[in-house]
Order: sequence, then structure tokens, then C-alpha cells
Amino acid sequence: MDAATIRTKFLEFFARHQHQMVRSSSIVPQNDPTLYFTNAGMVQFKDVFVGAESRPYTRAVTAQKCLRVSGKHNDLESVGRTARHHTFFEMLGNFSFGDYFKADAIRFAWSFLTEEIGLDPTRMAGTVFAGEDGIAADEEAAALWQKEVGLPAERVVRLGKADNFWAMGDTGPCGPCSEIHYFQGAHLPCTAATCLGVACECDRWVEIWNLVFMQFERQPDGRLVPLKRTGVDTGMGLERLAAVSQGKTSTFETDLLRPLIDLTAELARKKYGAGGDQDVSLRVVADHARATAFCIADGVFPEKGGREYVLRRIMRRAIRHGSLLGFDEPFFHKVCDQVVERMGAAYPELVERRELIQRIVQAEEAAFRRTLTRGLQKLQEAVGVARSAGERTLAVSFVGDLYATDGFPLDLTRIIAEEAGLAVDEEAAQKWVVQTHGAGDSKVGDEAVAAIYKELLEELGPTEFVGYDETRGTSEVLALLVGGARVASAVEGQTVEVVTRSTPFYGRAGGQVGDTGRLVGPHGEVEASDTLKPGGALVVHQGRVVKGRLATGERLELQVDSERRQAIRLNHSATHLLHHALRSVLGPHVAQKGSLVGPDYLRFDFSHFEPMTDEQLRRVEELVNREIRGDGESRTDLMSFDEARQTGAMALFGEKYGDRVRVVHVGSASVELCGGTHVRRAGEIGLLRITSEESLAMGVRRITALTGAGALAHAHATEETLRAVAQLLRCGPEQAAERVERLLGQLKEVEREVATLKQKLATGGGTDLMARVQELKGVRLLVTRVESGEPKVLREAGDTLRDRLGSGVLVLAGEHEGKATLLAMVTKDLVGRVHAGKLVGALAEMLDGRGGGRPDMAQAGGPRLELLDEALAKVPELVSASLG
Repeated sequence: MDAATIRTKFLEFFARHQHQMVRSSSIVPQNDPTLYFTNAGMVQFKDVFVGAESRPYTRAVTAQKCLRVSGKHNDLESVGRTARHHTFFEMLGNFSFGDYFKADAIRFAWSFLTEEIGLDPTRMAGTVFAGEDGIAADEEAAALWQKEVGLPAERVVRLGKADNFWAMGDTGPCGPCSEIHYFQGAHLPCTAATCLGVACECDRWVEIWNLVFMQFERQPDGRLVPLKRTGVDTGMGLERLAAVSQGKTSTFETDLLRPLIDLTAELARKKYGAGGDQDVSLRVVADHARATAFCIADGVFPEKGGREYVLRRIMRRAIRHGSLLGFDEPFFHKVCDQVVERMGAAYPELVERRELIQRIVQAEEAAFRRTLTRGLQKLQEAVGVARSAGERTLAVSFVGDLYATDGFPLDLTRIIAEEAGLAVDEEAAQKWVVQTHGAGDSKVGDEAVAAIYKELLEELGPTEFVGYDETRGTSEVLALLVGGARVASAVEGQTVEVVTRSTPFYGRAGGQVGDTGRLVGPHGEVEASDTLKPGGALVVHQGRVVKGRLATGERLELQVDSERRQAIRLNHSATHLLHHALRSVLGPHVAQKGSLVGPDYLRFDFSHFEPMTDEQLRRVEELVNREIRGDGESRTDLMSFDEARQTGAMALFGEKYGDRVRVVHVGSASVELCGGTHVRRAGEIGLLRITSEESLAMGVRRITALTGAGALAHAHATEETLRAVAQLLRCGPEQAAERVERLLGQLKEVEREVATLKQKLATGGGTDLMARVQELKGVRLLVTRVESGEPKVLREAGDTLRDRLGSGVLVLAGEHEGKATLLAMVTKDLVGRVHAGKLVGALAEMLDGRGGGRPDMAQAGGPRLELLDEALAKVPELVSASLG
């Protein structure tokens, strides 16, 4: 049974059992800032399990894309060396939120595996929690395995906390879990004296499904309190189930990964199956290609810090293994494209961003190949120096700097060093990098949403937003916060946060800034300076009590600053038009990577790989302004996410979408999923002017633009500047560019003439400076003060006079910007007897300055210009002392 069929059967089986089919969330978690990547199917349901979010269903089923490459779930170094470790994998899961519990979860699992997939029940075993640390054994689950599905007692195995007790964190929901293991055969090797069965580390038994029973809530003091609302969280790796159902003992042999291995082997002209390092490299490339394609499709691009650096490490590890396979030309993009080809039907975002994946992978591979070339040269030199000095270990500082500065992987440094008989302390090198360069963006995510907001959301529920069409409204005060703590009232002068049942104020989200305005109550007034949306559902008004007092339970009149809101609307709708125009001009690889929509300007970050030309920027502006002049009516439709995608609506990187989404149409062609506020007609935007376009990161560009009155003011300011310049040039604005170009040409000619005159003056002008040459102990010496002390002029004059001198010592001095400057030159035949750097350094000290340089040429200076002649008079004495 191929993997696609297994995935479909799983989803359809649980849909028949009243489970809501929920699409996979992004590989970048939108609800858990403590995680780099989604590492389990339950991540998108965390807030549902803890009661901070409600869903219109109590049963769910998903096929979730996951990545385990950071934190405690880090399988990176094992990938390719074992039969079933992966970075990217698909987690099949069914969930119960206060609905069914252990009995149904066990029945569903057994029925699916034996009836839908057709696995042999005699080859399966169940594990249950054996009890530990004062927590009772899960006898209920043990009994269910025997009575409900008929497992014999010897195939119900009791294991400890490490294997069969799950916790969301140090506090919060937790409970026993029950695993299903499949017997792959006694023919597989086991290094233990006696195989421990399901508890053994060998491959004879493989875990295929884990059923977590959320039964308790762990308190801060460690106590376990029974949950009022129990839950079920299950997870089954599609890769493992595919291997079992296809009779394979390695997940790399399934139809999910073997085609990628075969393609890589074909491109490399290698054969898979011979064993050894070559097979490891082929497996690494196949695995990492899946992780790479899915990360980029979800908006993670390789960069220096955070999750972006995790992706870079994955990609560079794959490319390095490609080098070990003999690839000396880009190849990885071809393997990633095969991922799109094979998995695009299940995950359409891969197809939608196919070109983007290709271009980013090609750019990163080209950059890393340059890094490899540069780093290898440095590493080979360091290895040579260490071996000649009799060292046994490469210096930690060198290894760390090669990694931090050149991006050369630590593990590759270790491998190459070991081949040369040298050791590398990777752990010490990593610590050195942190101490020397700082941790950078190495911590997981941003600061988590404050606990108080989660508590409020759980108690009060989501805030109703009524501001799409209105900027005025009334509502009851549900909660007040002062200094992060709940209070019953707030008085004049206090900074306060206000939560109401409903609000017309837009909470900061999706790049759009929060609204400002006033909250007016019967006894007081708040000036709202911002509106937040922590956790995505609770709206919090932040401000200061400017009059009287405010209390919970009071009814407020909420007044949004409507003029500011309108300016924000213009900019937000303009970003949609801008996005569409960029895709039209640059290509479908363009995708939004971020935005800032405020009242004064808009900022739009997008995927693209080179600076835009003036012509492209002009074309984008023209397309946007054509839509504005067309004055098309904006429209918003509310529909399911799948329906929205079928209409062609664009989903944006980094956004969290619910089951029901707003599809916003602006102008004649822009259709995007968006929760922000927009104009009613495109013509309201008035005008868009792009003010800048710049690089933000590899493959990411940023445009800043103005709309409406701001764009008009910018145009007026530009025209006024042009008129002012034209007046200075005594010409019309239309001739200004031509006149400036002519003046710049004239200026360059004058500068050349001035430079020539300065050099003539420095070399004596009409005076023959050679007449001032003196002989000292058989050495010709020229010491003179010249008209210009500009360093460049001194060097050019020195070159001329040294050539005329032939052999000897030359010292020139002059004045530049109120300070004394010095130049000393020594001809090659005298280097070793007289040192120019030491000579000029001694003279600089007399001027309260300092300087130095090479033995043949050096420059210096000092602030004591009045002592310059006195210093020059000391030159013969200094030179004579050097000559001995």
C-alpha cells in the first residue's frame, strides 16, 4: 500500500468516526513561540487542550508535517545512519477534546491497523505505563488491550515514565500513554545478550503509534490533579507505517524516500545498496531535500540566525554529502523539485511555491560552494601549521572562528582534521562562538504570550471585533490590568490595559498596526495608544487614564481615531495591490515575507533574488496606480480555508488561519486571505509612490511606499527640490539633469587640474628640489617641506622624487586640515639600514602624534604644526644614527 493511500485511508477512517478533518498547520508554529518548528501533530491543538482556545468540534484528525531538528527532539546527526531517523516526517493523528477517552482511542487504533491497513495482529504488542514516582500504573489501559482487542497478557508490556508517561511541560496537562509496536522479524540483528523485545534498542520491534491519555494536570508543586476534561492525543509516523505495510525494515526503502535516493544516485552516477558512507550520504540528501522543500514552502529561508539557520544547516549538510558523492555542480535543487513532484498533491503549497524553492536552493548551494572553497583553504593551512608544530588538536578559537565567520560546518572541520590526524573539540568550539560572537538569534522563538492574557482568554473568551465597518461602538469592561496585574479600577494618570466584550479597535496583527483612540466611560476616559491581540483572540486596549476613573463592569463608548484608521486602510489595501503587481512583473516566485501597515507608510517584504531595476519599479507603480484609477469595489467573502484556496486566494507566510477565513478582493485581480481592514473602493487609495527598494536578507527584498496624502506630499516635495535645484542652475526643471551632468563633467576636469597643480607644487613647482639633496655617510638625503600636505599628494610627490633621487632617503612634510603630515621613503637598496616606519614614528612623536609603516614607505602626522620645521631639522641626526 503506497504512502498516499495510507494517508488518505487514515483521514477518511476517522472522518467516518465523526472526526473533523483538519489540514496540516504550517511547519512554523503560530501558537507556540517556544518552538522553532512544529514537531508533533498536537502542536496546533495545544491551546485547545489547555482550554485557551475553543473549536467547533471535539474530535479531529490530521496529517501534520513535522520537523525535528532542534531542542530535545533533534535527530539530525542520526539521519542516514539508522533505519528510521528523519528530520522531516508526517505525523498522522486523531484527537479528542473532552470527548472519547482510552477505550475508544484503543479500539480506533486497533481497528485501523488491522482492518484498514491489514496488519497481522499476531505481530503487534501494546505498552502501558507501569507506574513510577508515586504515580499509579495504568491498569485501565492494560485491561482494555486484553478485553477490547484481545491482546494476550504477554503482549501487553509495562514500561516506565521515560517511555509511557507524557507531559506538555513542567506544569500543565499530562498523562500515561500507550504505544503500539510491530514485530519486524527475529532475523534482524540485536547486540543485547537477550533481546528485550519492545523495550530493546534493536530493530526487531518498531513503535508505530503512540496514544497519549491526558488525564492529569501537573501543579507547580508537582502534584497531579485529575483533569475535569480529559483528552486524547495520538501520533503515528506515516514513514514507519508505510515501511511496515510495504514489508520494509527501513523507512528509506518506502515510496516516500526511495525515489529521492534513486534520483540522487542516478545524478551522482552511483549505486545505492552497497552499504557504507555512500549509502549514508544518499539517505541524508533524500531526507534533507524533504525538510528543505517544506521549510521554504512555509516561508523559512536559509539565513544566519534562529530557525533560518537551522534550515541553512540542513541544506549545507545535504550539499556537503553531495560533495562526498562527487557532485561538483549544483544538484540539490533537482532533488528538492522531486519532493514537490511527489508530494505536491497532498501539500499544494509545494506546487504553488515551486519556483521559489528552486531559486532559493540554487542560490544557497552556490553560496555554500564558495564557502567550502574558502574554508577548505584556511583549514588546510591551519592543519599544516598545527602538524608542523607537533600539535594534536586544532585550536578551539580557529575552529570556532571558521564556523562563525566563514560558515564552515563544525562537523566538516572535525572530519577533515581527523583525516589529518588532528582532533577537534566541537563542544568547546560552540561555547567559544557563543562567548565571542554572542548567541545571536539562537533562542527558540520570541517571548511567550504573557500568562495573564491566556488566563483572561480562558475565562472571558475571544473578544468580538466589530470594526470592519464601524469605528464607534459601546461595550462592557470585562477586565482591567495595571502593571500586568488585574485590578477592579484604574484612576487618572495610570497606564492601563482594558479588555471589553466587543470592540471596533483593530488589534495589531498580520502586519497591520493597532488602532488608537479614546475609551469614554461614565466616570472617566482612557487615551488608547495601541491595541494588541495577544494569543490571536483576545483584544487588549493599551493606554492611560486621562480623566477620572475606570472600573470593571462599566459600559464604555469606544472611539477609534477614524482619520488614522482610514490612512491605515489605504496602506493595507495598497499592499495587496503591490503584491499582485510584483508577481505580475517579477514572476510567481514572489511571495509576501512580512509587512508593516501603518498610517504614515507601508513596508512590504517579498521573496526575490536581485535588486529591482528602475524599469521594474516603474512598471509595478504603474500597475498599482492603474488599479487605483479603475476604482474597483473591494469585496470580502467568508468561507472555509479549502474553499478559499480553490478560488485562488493567496495565503501568506507566517499567518495562522482558522477553519473560516476572510477572502479580500481589492481591485480587479488581487485576492488574498486577510483579517485586516480595507478600503471600500480601490480609488480611495488615491496614489501609490514607491520610495525605496532594498535587500533585507538572502532572497528577500523590501519595498517602502506611500499612499494617499502621503504619496501626494512626497511628489510635491520632490518637485520643490527639483525646482530649487533648477533655480540654482538658472534653468528650467526639465533641463536640470542635463545641466548637472555637464557641471559634474566640468568639476571632474577641474579636480584633475587641481591634482596636477598640487603635485607640481609638492615636487617643487618651478624650483629644483634636487638641489636640496645632501649626502650623509655616503647616502643621499632629501628633506623638504611642500605646499600641500594632503596624504595622497604626498605619496604621489614622493614616488616622483624617489625616482629622481635614485638611491637614498626622502622625507616630505606639509600641512593638511590644520595638522602636520609626514612621509618617509627609503629606496630598496637601503632597506635594512634605514627603516621608514621607525623614522616617521620618531618624527611624529615630536608633533604629539604617532604613525608608522613599512620599512620602505611610511606616513604619519601630528597636531603640533608649529613644531614641524623643528622636527624636520632632526631628520639628518636620526638617519645618521640609523646608518651607524
